[in-house]
Amino acid sequence: MPTRKKGSGRKAASSRSRGGFVGRDASPVLDKYPPKDPSLSPTGPPRATPPAPPAAPATAPTPLAPTAPAAPSPRTPAGAPAIPLITLERPFDVDEFASLLGETSIRVTVPRENLAEVLARATEFMGFGIYVYTISVRPAPSDLLKAFVVELQRVDYSSTRGDWVPFTDKGTSNSPFGPSGTRT
Repeated sequence: MPTRKKGSGRKAASSRSRGGFVGRDASPVLDKYPPKDPSLSPTGPPRATPPAPPAAPATAPTPLAPTAPAAPSPRTPAGAPAIPLITLERPFDVDEFASLLGETSIRVTVPRENLAEVLARATEFMGFGIYVYTISVRPAPSDLLKAFVVELQRVDYSSTRGDWVPFTDKGTSNSPFGPSGTRT
């Protein structure tokens, strides 16, 4: 059985500790930089005042539309037009666009870098054969080709005309054979 030297390590540690961590030597950082007064520490993030609700919006914005301009600041003189300092627009979200698929008509402005993914999602959705769209893509009204307007219009195939025609909602029915209730 090996013999131990008594107190050689413990006396050195206990002589150095001055109210430091339990079970460890005191931190030399705490010796050089003592803890700050807790009353000087920040209490949390600054609180923002909630914006005033809009008076009466003319139309409800679509989920992918740019946000409305900010409300006038309290420092704006009365009668002066309110000019927002910063206008924040939500970035385009392909998953949010995909959640719109299934509607009768969809119109969104898509950034150039997301255009291929939007068209891929639309054609993949049409692969089921339940919802079929005509897709129209044109440049957004800007001199730089940074965004495109994508319009999707739901269509049905007309066997009498032999072509795709605009979708008309025929209502809902409890019959598993469609609104007419017959198998044909």
